[in-house]
Amino acid sequence: MKQFIRPFHLDKAPLIRAGLITYEDRNLLLLDVHHIAADGVSVGIIRKEFNALYAGHKLKQPPLQYKDYSEWQVSSGTKEALKEQEEYWLKRLSGDLPILNLQTDYERPRVKSFEGSRVSFTADERLTSSLKSVAKETGTTLYMVLLAVYNVMLSKYSGQQDVIIGTAESGRSDTELENTVGMFVNT
Repeated sequence: MKQFIRPFHLDKAPLIRAGLITYEDRNLLLLDVHHIAADGVSVGIIRKEFNALYAGHKLKQPPLQYKDYSEWQVSSGTKEALKEQEEYWLKRLSGDLPILNLQTDYERPRVKSFEGSRVSFTADERLTSSLKSVAKETGTTLYMVLLAVYNVMLSKYSGQQDVIIGTAESGRSDTELENTVGMFVNT
């Protein structure tokens, strides 16, 4: 495994590597993809498609390829729209932005370390059903409802009315790109 994962040379194709390891009575397919070539959604698509092929199914050709998306990105109309979006957000986020002031158990280290932990849980069927009901009633997605709940929670914990939350999104705004492999994230 350690021999398999190694740096990519961005000036040389390919930016994806595959390997097969036989371990005891199992074969493991290893896939190493540079983030410039595929995002997290793409890895899920590759995994799903490989499993389908392994099960003997034939894959459908996606309606759009990544090259179609990249050509659209550099078109003059898209450049103009992106410029308008940039201007909107620069204006919207101009001036002094609120800093989230949360009481913490420990003093924040002077140097960021990215150490931490994770709390996992499973929402029961009743809670999940209620959340989906709120999403349906408000014409939003479950993600939007959960993000709003998170925003309210941070507001309550901090005592601040203005809380800014940024999230990454898949960048696949067109349904025709849902099953296309590539780097769509545009944070």
